[in-house]
Amino acid sequence: MFNGEDKKTLIKISKLYYYDSWTQEKIAEKFGVSRPFISKALQKARDEGIVEIIVHDDPAQTSELEKELEELFQLEEVLVVPTRNLNQERVTSAIGRAAAHFALKFISNGDRIGISWGNTLYHMVREFPLEKKEDVKIIPLVGGTGSTRNEMHSNQLAYELSKKLGVECDSLYAPAMVETEELKEQLIALPNISSVLKAGSTINLALVGIGNPLSMSTMERLGYLNETVLQELQALQVVADINSCFIRRDGAVSEHPINQKVIGMSLEQLKRIRHVIGMAFGLHKIDSILAALKGGYVNKLVTDEATASSMIERMKLAMP
Repeated sequence: MFNGEDKKTLIKISKLYYYDSWTQEKIAEKFGVSRPFISKALQKARDEGIVEIIVHDDPAQTSELEKELEELFQLEEVLVVPTRNLNQERVTSAIGRAAAHFALKFISNGDRIGISWGNTLYHMVREFPLEKKEDVKIIPLVGGTGSTRNEMHSNQLAYELSKKLGVECDSLYAPAMVETEELKEQLIALPNISSVLKAGSTINLALVGIGNPLSMSTMERLGYLNETVLQELQALQVVADINSCFIRRDGAVSEHPINQKVIGMSLEQLKRIRHVIGMAFGLHKIDSILAALKGGYVNKLVTDEATASSMIERMKLAMP
């Protein structure tokens, strides 16, 4: 399929992707082709031996971190991504790529997959390999998150992931939060919204991010949280959010009225899903991840080694 000139192109594409950390979208724009073409080209480069991926790391160290987290929180499986000596952009890309391949292990023909929203999920979907599946549907777990950063919205992520898998997706045409509980009840009664929410009961794999509403909060940047609400959440010991629902330090769902105004799957519903993969990294997320694990909202976790090490150290210090 590829002649000599094509091989030179494959080498150029591979160097941009692996050496310079260009995204597949950026490379596609440079060469005037589609992103799927670049994804296939990178796979071809690996198949032809142009690219050999060798990870020189200490697998015993990350494996031990994974084992400790699994035992501490009774998690089914943990993936700790090696990120030493990587800058922030490369860390995000590495975690997105690792999370994508981790999630793919749990996807089978006939599955119903729920996806929430956020930056880590965006990078996971962006790095997701092209993998054709049969009779799979992607379902957004929460309404839209404003008019900016549309690429991180649950609907958009569901759509992009459905393209990678060659399957169908639903769309939840509602905001993530509304002004009053009365308005929420009116909206979720609409047929096109209620049908998507009801489809949540069929989901067997959920992909969710774990946020920190008090530090580097995407929800604050998008205008969902003002200073007054943030102070109220802090007073209630809120340290995390999943699917736009707020969680206290002890893992319990917060009683703040904002949680009653979210249009999407509740955390109690999330607990009933067979596979729930939580994805988060960064030292500012330690309290958030710990709260999510204490609450039992996820049974699988993807994070980086620095975050994993700090979480384990924090838990050991708290032990009598």
